[in-house]
Amino acid sequence: MKYGFSSLALFMNSFEIMLDRASQDGFQCMEILCEGPYWPRSMLAKGPGQEVFQSYDIDIFLHAPTVDLNPASINKGIREETKKQMEETVDLAVEIGAKAITTHPGIIRRLEERVRLMALDFAVETLTECSEYADSRGICFSVENMPNRYNYLCNSASEHDFVVRECGCKATVDMGHANTTSNPSEFLKINKTIYYHLSDNNGEKDQHLPLGEGTMDLNLIKNIKVGIIELDSYESVLKSKKVIQQIEFD
Repeated sequence: MKYGFSSLALFMNSFEIMLDRASQDGFQCMEILCEGPYWPRSMLAKGPGQEVFQSYDIDIFLHAPTVDLNPASINKGIREETKKQMEETVDLAVEIGAKAITTHPGIIRRLEERVRLMALDFAVETLTECSEYADSRGICFSVENMPNRYNYLCNSASEHDFVVRECGCKATVDMGHANTTSNPSEFLKINKTIYYHLSDNNGEKDQHLPLGEGTMDLNLIKNIKVGIIELDSYESVLKSKKVIQQIEFD
């Protein structure tokens, strides 16, 4: 497995520090969470350049901003701003030479079936336009599955696969999110998956525990090709790295 970690584990540090740690600790890839100081619009305005990223043999992925954004919103203004920020993330990917970007499919605020169905249509429309923009710029656009809660879209393997097919994009499979469903192995069958998010939990809530500290069947991740460890501390990332290495040698 080619594995790396989310910048969430080293949030607020410079890219140089993150890339140095990744290189020193034997990681082959890294996903930048584009929130806060790494917001694409501000980074593009500063002109980040590609130099720092080209200095390391590490594949870069971007996680588009999702805080307060929603491609499935019934508010057209929110959808338009969400689309704008996802396209800016694509532009940033081009600027720094990232391999792909991942985003969330959306959420509903009113728990009614008619609202959820409408939101799903909006999400497909918004994400299709973003995927087409990414294609035009030579960037892979990917949609992530979400935890097993009614208000989240792509909360099942079947709905995740539907959205990916309808939007003509790739899939990012979050195995921690998948573990909150009754059959997480179904997510491994989704076509066009570009990489995986890795964390553990108790099977009920998305807790972002280190691998091996929850209920996830670790055999499920044994044969995946690219995995991003998505945890909020670097110590936990290193713990999970050791678990992955043990799985690979078993």
